[in-house]
Amino acid sequence: MKLRDQFITQDLDDIQYLIPVGGEAFSGIVRSNKTAAFIVERLKSETTEELIVDALFERFDAPREEIAKDVRDILDILRGINALEE
Repeated sequence: MKLRDQFITQDLDDIQYLIPVGGEAFSGIVRSNKTAAFIVERLKSETTEELIVDALFERFDAPREEIAKDVRDILDILRGINALEE
């Protein structure tokens, strides 16, 4: 899976914004926290949910199950706005 080309990111003051640019049905802006921004950055190239969980687990001191749930939740949001190619 990866982020669709119709979405770009802009980082401003330690906040990442995800912006649709290709006439998508979703016309808002998604403001990402650090975890979501990390996931979106990983999605700029082809990856899997498991690889994203692995990368977050290596970076943050949190239970793997909690990280996996957070990743699923964020991916579900991105799916909901049609931001992912799967």
